[in-house]
Amino acid sequence: MKFRIVSLPPFKAASSGVDKNFDFSEEGILGKFDAYFSDIKPLPRDDFMPRDFLFFDPVEQGMVWWWALNEDMDSGSNDVVDFDGGYYLTYTYRDGDEEMGSKLYNEAIEYVNKSELFELDERHNHYSMGHIITPQDIIKAQGWAQMETFIPIKLRTEHDR
Repeated sequence: MKFRIVSLPPFKAASSGVDKNFDFSEEGILGKFDAYFSDIKPLPRDDFMPRDFLFFDPVEQGMVWWWALNEDMDSGSNDVVDFDGGYYLTYTYRDGDEEMGSKLYNEAIEYVNKSELFELDERHNHYSMGHIITPQDIIKAQGWAQMETFIPIKLRTEHDR
């Protein structure tokens, strides 16, 4: 199996809000949000899990970026949302390789759809998300990053099996 199943805990997150223009420039919604959380230096105790998640909101038709907050972090005047956590099927690929990303996404969806244990769990603020897992120093040294995609799933209920 190319996929792994992880559990993300509930958390509060600073949110970029919806960007229908997909604008990562310094003046764009996503670019400003990137600058906000890139300046945060988590304490060592908080620097071990993915903290930022980027996803497409199919209802609002735009990209949204979250930064998982802890009690010591400032939201930077961004809206704060509650994420309820859950199970996610994940896989990795080279960031920017949209062909491979799409291929793996389709394989993951097929895997879930055929599964007797799992089903998709997409709902408001609970969509497929991406996160760059490569540390910045490594990205600079090798010239590329690895993306991890998170697809929300849940266990099928007994009567669905």
